[in-house]
Amino acid sequence: MPATSASGQDPDRVASALAVCLPALNRALDRRVGQDLGLPKPSEAQIALLTLVARQEGITVRQAADALLMRANNVSTLVSQLTERGLLERRQDPADKRIAHLHPTAKARRELAEVHRLQREHLTLALQFLTDGERDALGSAVGALTSLTRHLRPASPAE
Repeated sequence: MPATSASGQDPDRVASALAVCLPALNRALDRRVGQDLGLPKPSEAQIALLTLVARQEGITVRQAADALLMRANNVSTLVSQLTERGLLERRQDPADKRIAHLHPTAKARRELAEVHRLQREHLTLALQFLTDGERDALGSAVGALTSLTRHLRPASPAE
């Protein structure tokens, strides 16, 4: 007999469904945004890095890698790509020349705002095709998905 939670949901079934559904949702949204963007769309990883840098201006490559759960060399490659496209600036740390602080350019802020606008627009449109109950369930699930994400993040060395 499968284990169930207090809600009556089988955790294995829910986990399997989420593992299939969430990446598919992300890919579908990514493709829709890419079709409508009208300029070369940054990759999902580039968008994640740009979003993080816009929120935490001056973050280092190491800090960005930790926050995005990526290897520092992969983030460094993304930084190089985004710098070449005029979307990121590297500013040398005055105390330690080996460290660079990342800052979004005005162009990055504009492109990122457009990507986020298109994401909201496509999701809002798709939500209109759902029943009130489905929209309510998704609205309630956002907090649970955020909490689930926190529980899946690896423990920091201090924990």
